[in-house]
Amino acid sequence: MKEERVAPAWEPISGERQFRLLVQSVVDYAIFMLDPTGVIRSWNAGAARMKGYAADEIIGRHFSSFYTEEDRAAGLPQRALATALSEGKFEAEGWRVRKDGTRFWASVVIDPIHDETGRLRGFAKITRDITERRKAQEALDEAREALAQAQKMEAVGQLTGGVAHDFNNLLQAIGSSLELIEHRLSAGRTDIAPFAATARAAVDRAATLTRRLLAFARRQPLKPERVDLNALVAGLWDLLVRSVGEEIRLEQRLAESLWPAHADVNQIESALLNLVINARDAMPGGGCVTVETADASLRPADLANEPGVEPGDYVVLTVRDSGTGMPPDVLARVFEPFFTTKPIGQGTGLGLSQLYGFARQSGGFVRIDSAVGQGTAVHLHLPRDHAATGSTTASAEQTAPATVPAPPAGRGTVLVVEDEELVRMLLVEVLEDDGYTTLEAADGTAALARLSEIGTGEKAGAKPPVDLLVTDVGLPGLNGRQLAEAAQARYPDLKVLFLTGYAFQTLDERSGDGEDGLGRNMRMLAKPVAVDAFRAMVRSILSDG
Repeated sequence: MKEERVAPAWEPISGERQFRLLVQSVVDYAIFMLDPTGVIRSWNAGAARMKGYAADEIIGRHFSSFYTEEDRAAGLPQRALATALSEGKFEAEGWRVRKDGTRFWASVVIDPIHDETGRLRGFAKITRDITERRKAQEALDEAREALAQAQKMEAVGQLTGGVAHDFNNLLQAIGSSLELIEHRLSAGRTDIAPFAATARAAVDRAATLTRRLLAFARRQPLKPERVDLNALVAGLWDLLVRSVGEEIRLEQRLAESLWPAHADVNQIESALLNLVINARDAMPGGGCVTVETADASLRPADLANEPGVEPGDYVVLTVRDSGTGMPPDVLARVFEPFFTTKPIGQGTGLGLSQLYGFARQSGGFVRIDSAVGQGTAVHLHLPRDHAATGSTTASAEQTAPATVPAPPAGRGTVLVVEDEELVRMLLVEVLEDDGYTTLEAADGTAALARLSEIGTGEKAGAKPPVDLLVTDVGLPGLNGRQLAEAAQARYPDLKVLFLTGYAFQTLDERSGDGEDGLGRNMRMLAKPVAVDAFRAMVRSILSDG
């Protein structure tokens, strides 16, 4: 007869004993109890395994024994209990110390325990050793950083090659034009106007390229103001229609009661025109381009892929096309400088990188949705203007110095500070041709010494010894902003004209109450500046009284 096996009868275990067995059986977590003062009152197998103490060695000691000397000196154990008591739980990660003195990275949770009457009976503490996980995360972070650095160096190499290629072409045009002018003048010929025009055009193209690079680097000078994007689109509509041609249908979907944006109007206009032209080029067989506006309130979760962008209200300008669209590998690179899918000679590859730089410098961002065969939508997000209701700009008027009615050249003394000798020589030549007395200095220190020399015997606050200080911003040592502030500290009425091709951030370090956010009696021109524009600005400043 076959013997049947009978399962052993279940031995009833009290709830309290079951709980003790459960806690004692856990080996991956240190689970133990503290009294209200932080003294250890229980100890499980996981705690013994993790921290190296047997129960009889540690029960009765304060739990701060596991903290580093630095954390104990900073009062971290006491703060942990206080936080658990005030907030209902304490959670943290940090270094903890084993019995043998070695350290491990721990994830810690402390919960207060109260009895039925609400009286604090102590704390439950759970610790997990996550040292290996932390090492893996650090290794992953290092790998990501190395990859990012490699990608950055690749982008720099691509940027350098693109800049060198474009500028070499421009230098070739300028150099060849100057050589032909010299040859014709030496031969007694005066028909040099075409070559002068070619050189001038090359200089203008170089200046445009530089502005795009500055926009990509987020170092261009901006004049943010309150902007009505709907009115801006309406004001540019005729130009946009002419730009796309007859085969492209241009439509607009503008949101009603649109919030005002806060950004540089000229840059928005340029961005809109470039985006519409890009959309046109993506539809060689014709199609539809739609310009849209909308409001958007974005939460932190909406900006998870936009590091550095603050949640809040944004105004969105979208240009959508029905063109060929972009595959994922192209979409991933569209913001890289000099990356373009257009044929050689039909694009610099700086348009979208310039847009990206402008948006980020303005406190906004750009997103692109695209798929092959489904078209592309570029969304420019600009911060909402929260200022009190007032006049809103629809389209900025370029007020270049050359367009300001120029008063006659006056008399006066101008101190020119420029470390590039050729540029300084040309500026001085222009000023002297206009009848001004000029002084020169190659850096800020020499300029201050020159001011002190010609102002000897005058008291601080007296009439400036020169009528105008013209200075480059990116000077070696004492920069142009520091020079101007030091000079105006002695001569508050001294007028200053900054010339800069790059160091706009130096001017933005301190906002003042003058034009363009500069200080009192300060103006700025961006290099390269036309001679007539420089002349007009100098006359304008000196005629202001």
